Amino acid sequence: MRTDNGKVKNIIISIYFILVVIAIIMATVFSAFSHLTDNAELTFVIIVFVFLGLFLAVYLIAKYFEYDSDGVQVIVLNKGLFFSDKFKYRTHEIEFKKEELIGYKFRNYIFYRSLTLFIKSENKGPIKERFNITLVNYRKRKYIRQSLSKMVKKNISNKV
Repeated sequence: MRTDNGKVKNIIISIYFILVVIAIIMATVFSAFSHLTDNAELTFVIIVFVFLGLFLAVYLIAKYFEYDSDGVQVIVLNKGLFFSDKFKYRTHEIEFKKEELIGYKFRNYIFYRSLTLFIKSENKGPIKERFNITLVNYRKRKYIRQSLSKMVKKNISNKV
């Protein structure tokens, strides 16, 4: 099974565009916020920190996810949505044989979802790999869960 969240890129670009437009509007109507405090610099600093916080939150959460379990190998990939072709610093990829999967765990937080894979290693104990699946829709997460469950059940039955 092969799935990804490639359609989300346009939504994230729109969110960044909206954040930039809001920053421009805040900069042009900065005097309207002067009634919040007597100190205009403090108001400006608060607005800048709120904008940077929102920008950073979107940057950290917005990641491309790809899952491919066709064939003998399983490939799981996380990478940033912007500049990921030229700069590989946000890329997290793992390839492993289906027989090496020990288990998996989906975690749902308020604004963040993750997939943790437990993979058998020859020289160490189990390896734990975590992937950001926040922008993967429910239907695709369900298919990934089914595929991983099928692999784990097969590995358990072959082990006994």
